Amino acid sequence: MHGAAGTWTGVTGSGANLLALRSHNAALVLDLLRTAGPDGISRLELAERTGLTPQAVSKITARLREAGLAAEAGRRASTGGKPRTVLRLVPEAGHAVGIHLDRDEVRAVLVDLRGTVVGERRAALDLGAGARAVLAAVTGTVRGVVADVLRGAGPESVRETVTEALRDAAAETARETATEALRATGPESVRGTAAEASRGAAAETARETAAEALRATGPESLRETVTESAGEAATEVSRATGPEAVPAAADVLPAGPSLGPGGSLLGVGVALPGPLDHVRGVLHRVTGFPEWDGFPLREALAARLGVPVVVDKDTNAAALGLAAGGESGSFAYLHLGTGLGAGLVIGGSVHRGARTGAGEFGHQVIQLDGPPCTCGDRGCVEALCLGAVARGDVEEAARVLGAGAANLVGLLDIDVVLLGGRTVASAPEAFVRGVGAVLAARARRTGEDAVPVRVAPGGGRVVAAGAAQLVLGPVFGRGVA
Repeated sequence: MHGAAGTWTGVTGSGANLLALRSHNAALVLDLLRTAGPDGISRLELAERTGLTPQAVSKITARLREAGLAAEAGRRASTGGKPRTVLRLVPEAGHAVGIHLDRDEVRAVLVDLRGTVVGERRAALDLGAGARAVLAAVTGTVRGVVADVLRGAGPESVRETVTEALRDAAAETARETATEALRATGPESVRGTAAEASRGAAAETARETAAEALRATGPESLRETVTESAGEAATEVSRATGPEAVPAAADVLPAGPSLGPGGSLLGVGVALPGPLDHVRGVLHRVTGFPEWDGFPLREALAARLGVPVVVDKDTNAAALGLAAGGESGSFAYLHLGTGLGAGLVIGGSVHRGARTGAGEFGHQVIQLDGPPCTCGDRGCVEALCLGAVARGDVEEAARVLGAGAANLVGLLDIDVVLLGGRTVASAPEAFVRGVGAVLAARARRTGEDAVPVRVAPGGGRVVAAGAAQLVLGPVFGRGVA
């Protein structure tokens, strides 16, 4: 929701100065331009709504126009004097990438300054494959979704930048693939060369390339297969002698790279299952994947991508995106996919808890001595719910999810329950009906009004789009801490 000055009050904190704006007031003005839409807003209205002087607003808007973030949107008749010039946000002036890192898939969306999705990519992923493989998949997917938007757009220089970025990404894919393919098949000297050559990420197509490579019968044919798969990039593999030979990620995605005329990449938001430390960007014992405990994901990805990175739990990111998109009041977003979690917005603010531990909804025990859960406990909502789904009993899964939702309603007195995730998407009406029935029964017992249940807007993009808001929020004076 928005306060008097037009800023969303869903989160608090100092945030990050991704656009190097000179003051918080500039961010407030930028947010008002965003909420005004294509019709724009006049400088006088900006002064009235921010409490700033007209002179201050003029200086700020001049700076925003110079930076390409604002533009004139025509004139509007005034009650007296000459018509007022109205200004609007230029959505394509900046972009952010949102990453949903699931247990078996990575999804990336590229959004403009309004949060509109302008590009999307998905790739298979095994979160248990280790940090190197996961970072490679994420890096490759980010580069891919940016290149999709860049490709064929803008002047020749932009197209050349895309070509160079894709060539570098392909080279890194070849290095990664060569190492994996040759590690157990070629002579020691070949394995050593491949190991030295492999320092990169960007391996979105590495699985397919590796499969082709492993069909070969000897080191020479392996090299030929890699060469065919990676094209010119394979030449770089043979030349590589160590880390210095790997193209720096910043060469591909430098801070603020062009995205067509005037555009720049502000950063990458990454959302994945918890628990984790949102402030430091460090993972804890991710449920089912304890090997990630203590891994500095934010630092590792920022080093590879060369842009700011923000990390949060998948459900928190989704809740943030829903709140920024207009969902008001207090609500719970329940995400049922490969796991089960909750994103909580209380009084308009995303509630993470002191250690980012809030929202571990799936691991509340509702059946003592029930079936074992991946968290190590027994009878958790997640285990019971996913067990019912595995048996094909959607009604039972919805009933269990409703029991957990009823606990949240009783504890937090929330206004609405929103459902999302691929499992919900497979039978949305059944889950809304089943969860709603449990909450309605609770309301009859307590004499209260039943809390409504709806499918969250945004579909399968809800987490990735919310992750992009982790980056965009500070740009408009909305922190994410």
